[in-house]
Amino acid sequence: MRPFVVVGLFFCFLCCKTSAQFKRTPNLTDIKFIVEEAPEWSDLLKRNSGWFGGDGIYTIPFNGVKNRRANTRDSILFIFSDTMVGEIKDNTIMPGYKMIHNSVAILNGNAPLKSQMKFYWDKDAKGDAEPVFSPKTPQTDAADYYWLGDGFVNQVLGNSIYIFGYRIRNVSTGAFGFKEVGNTLIKIPAGSKPPFKDAVQMDSPFFLTDKKGDSGSFGAGIYVNTKHAGAPYPDGYIYVYGVKGLAKSLLIARVLPKDFESFDKWSYWNGKAWVGDIHAAADVTDGVSNELSVSVLPDGRYALVFQFGGMSTTVGMRIGASPRGPFGPMIKLWDCKPDLTEKTFVVYNAKAHPSLSKPGELLISYNVNSVEFIKDLTTHPNLYRPRFIRVKFQ
Repeated sequence: MRPFVVVGLFFCFLCCKTSAQFKRTPNLTDIKFIVEEAPEWSDLLKRNSGWFGGDGIYTIPFNGVKNRRANTRDSILFIFSDTMVGEIKDNTIMPGYKMIHNSVAILNGNAPLKSQMKFYWDKDAKGDAEPVFSPKTPQTDAADYYWLGDGFVNQVLGNSIYIFGYRIRNVSTGAFGFKEVGNTLIKIPAGSKPPFKDAVQMDSPFFLTDKKGDSGSFGAGIYVNTKHAGAPYPDGYIYVYGVKGLAKSLLIARVLPKDFESFDKWSYWNGKAWVGDIHAAADVTDGVSNELSVSVLPDGRYALVFQFGGMSTTVGMRIGASPRGPFGPMIKLWDCKPDLTEKTFVVYNAKAHPSLSKPGELLISYNVNSVEFIKDLTTHPNLYRPRFIRVKFQ
């Protein structure tokens, strides 16, 4: 274990009922916490048969209570983007492995028990692994595939699960030879079972390019600020976070749960007010990652968790006064350098998982990968999987 401690002024908001009631901006700089590895969660995803690697991890409790820890009777949907399926024997990947672009798993309960977790993907006519979700919308090109954004259970719209799907297209060879070309909303009816053959896909307007040519997309994180989702200061809205450009600027949208499919009823924070023009969305802060999270802290402030700059060794946090900010300076939570045992390894896309976190804590994952993917997997077959840390707030 390598604990990392930061000590500062601990600012308490116990006298406040809602973040909207703050008479002034709360302390966005100082907080006491301790960080340590969470090896039991990292080991949960260290597997040698079937699913043996993936990234893009998000967690969605089936009961819709996204903002507090699940109990032992609950189940949680894990969603992954690029995924490796095959067999590892004697620390070697066996022939016949396959990469697919997304997969899912279901964990029964709130503990990292391998016996309680099952992985799913689709299969073709020959029985070979295929992604759970493949683009099938009017705007889809035959070459497109999905990486997955965040998701949640919409308890107002029939307990359907909504997940953001990024339409990705390969444009060249190499580690970064891809680009996003569109944003889709995937709707899974309540009670549906993996691989979710009855899921509905909707082209959305949530992929945008500004006048400078910077592109952005919404779905990097979702904060469900409703009573049913366990939010302590609910205002009834779903907050959806986007990321834009090389600066990794944070954009924020919100919508009522009943209007989630009515894209013309979404509004965007322009820095001063909520407006209907997506292109007016303000750059709320920068240096975040394409996958992130916003969670409420024990004292009523909010934690924006991300990988600094998208791909770096720093897991960062900014404290927010509300789900839409303002957000303070970056606080360094963790240094991932010990995971980079080879020069080709990279870490990225940190985020918190409140439904897996004990009270007063945040369980945070980050992805580990390589820019020489297959070459490094031949000698490090269990490399490509999330690692976890635990932040304890004092």
